[in-house]
Parts: sequence; C-alpha cells; structure tokens
Amino acid sequence: MAAAYPVNLDLDGRRVLVVGGGHVAARKVAGLLRSGADVTVVAPQAVHEIADDPDVRWFAREYQRGEAASYRLAITATGVRAVDQQVADDGERSGVWVNSADDPSNCAFTLPAVARHGDLQSAVSTAGRSPALARWLRRRSEQEISAGYDQLLDLLAEVRSEARALRGTSELAGWDSALDDGLLTLVRSGRIEQARTLLRNHLGLVPLPSEAAS
Repeated sequence: MAAAYPVNLDLDGRRVLVVGGGHVAARKVAGLLRSGADVTVVAPQAVHEIADDPDVRWFAREYQRGEAASYRLAITATGVRAVDQQVADDGERSGVWVNSADDPSNCAFTLPAVARHGDLQSAVSTAGRSPALARWLRRRSEQEISAGYDQLLDLLAEVRSEARALRGTSELAGWDSALDDGLLTLVRSGRIEQARTLLRNHLGLVPLPSEAAS
C-alpha cells in the first residue's frame, strides 16, 4: 500500500455530510465545526450534542443512496456496515472523499489525532492501523506543545513576513539553525527582542544599505 499524502483541508463554509448520530459522529461533527464546515447530519436518531446544536443541520432519517455527491466531504459513523459501505461507494463514484469510522478499508482518507495549541497543530497518523497509538502520541505532543509555542509561532510568522518584504521570499536558510540555537528558550523567558535578533541574524535579514537609507 502506498504511503498516505498528508494535507490540511480548508473546510470553512464548505458543505460536509456526517452519516450517523451517535457519540462517534458527534466527535466528528465537533471537529468539523471547529474548522468552520457547514455540517449536515443524516441519522434517524441523534445524541443531544448533535440534535441540540444550532450550527448543525440534522435530517432525522436514513441515508439516501447517492446523496453524498452533494457534499465536498463525507464522514460515515453509523456502525452499520451496509450503510457505511454505501456512503463510501457513493463517494467513490462521485469524487467525494469519504472517511468511514473504524473501517479503514472504506476510507478515502483517514483522520489523524491532533494536538492543538492556538494555530499550532501537531498531527499523528498510523494510516488507520491503530487509532489508540495515534491518540497516545497526541497526548505526549500536547504535553510538549505548551508554554511559549504560541509566542514562538507569532514571532516566526512576523519575521517570515519581514523576510518576504526584504528579500521577496521566505525560503531562506537559517530557520532550522535558529530554532536549534535556543529560540524557544528565549521566547519562554520573555526575551522576545533577543529572540527576534537571533532569528534575523540566522536568516541574514540585515537591511541592505539601500533599504536602510529608505
């Protein structure tokens, strides 16, 4: 089997279908809503996290053959193999990517375990082979991605914009060496200006004479 190709999807405002109304489906819905997706749930019954959420469009009925084609993405979590298979087949025919919970053979994509800290995300995937291991590694990542990383990200984004303005690109040598040179330690101790200077030096972002004059 070929290696999976990892991506981050921009689902903001895009229509996503979730088939199933149980607790597994509710977890999928919560993640989709955090991503700004326009979520529709199809299930005869639904837990209150789905049924009572005003941001979810819930159709209290069985899945109808072919309806996955109306969405950009679909997730099925019914626990009924025939239904999950139908959703997966419909997605394959219509070019819609489908994830089938706990059924990797019917997944066009798998969902990694994600540790989040502000805009920073660390994703762990086992290609669907062991969600338990992915969750365990995610918890370890959450312990590591703690104090200072959000400020570090802000600083890196700021200097990246500066690099683009001064050099026309942010693809410069020095990012990794700066991070290896104690950048996080400086940020965590509140020495932001010293961290900024260290980063700019590693990137060679000393203004040219013409830039300084202007």
